[in-house]
Amino acid sequence: MKNVINIMLVAFALVLNSCGGVPEEKSETVGSENVFSVEEVLEMVAKENDVTRTLYTKAIVGKGKLQGMKFDEDWRKDNVEAGPLPALFLRGVATSIRKSPVPLGLYLGSDFPVNAANKFEGKQADLFKQIKKDQKPQFFYDEEQKLHTAMFADLASADACVTCHNNHPQTTKSDWKLGDVMGATTWQYPKDSLSYKETVEVLSSYAKGTVDIYMEYLDEVAAFKESEKPEIGNKWPEEGNYLPSAEVFLDSVKKLSSYETMKHLVVAK
Repeated sequence: MKNVINIMLVAFALVLNSCGGVPEEKSETVGSENVFSVEEVLEMVAKENDVTRTLYTKAIVGKGKLQGMKFDEDWRKDNVEAGPLPALFLRGVATSIRKSPVPLGLYLGSDFPVNAANKFEGKQADLFKQIKKDQKPQFFYDEEQKLHTAMFADLASADACVTCHNNHPQTTKSDWKLGDVMGATTWQYPKDSLSYKETVEVLSSYAKGTVDIYMEYLDEVAAFKESEKPEIGNKWPEEGNYLPSAEVFLDSVKKLSSYETMKHLVVAK
């Protein structure tokens, strides 16, 4: 499983290989010149996140619940045999990124959060009102934190999201519907532009975060009672009591998300 972290980075290697590599005259500068605005980079990583979370929410949580699999806030506790809810999957990614040397921030907020600490305030609360109207991203510079900030609509993309939030004992809103803007993922970065190398590092840190949280989930599954334990391999929950291995899950993410990312990276060359 040690090589799983490299799976989502293959897409970036393919960019260079498919284009014949970096031209010699640019080889010394292509990695250090600032070629992307921070808005472009945060949009790229946000798209990667949309694909990953949608796949996890629909194909793992949604289909898994139909097979009797459980997903819970307390999934890490020894006496709870469950996986992380979609919001906690994102939190796991954010935790991994925070531990990395890449200065990328990620968190999820809402105007009706389950956890009061995630309630938008001030400028973000104002911008979120606009996001709820048109679902377009909002960019601003956070003067207090000195960070470039981007907010992207987080939609109720599956029944699992709606049911969980509507029925949660701490919910502040119980009439969510599919397609509603439930919140916004917020990304932050200190610089206004990034080099090619820095851009790949940002995308790589997100990829590693995805690997870390999914592998943590599979490690929890390994400790389940044999009668409840999903079989881990090449099959998905829609086929029965199965979970894809980390390699299979992340390969699906790569196939779904790499095209748009590669387009941006190729243009930059």
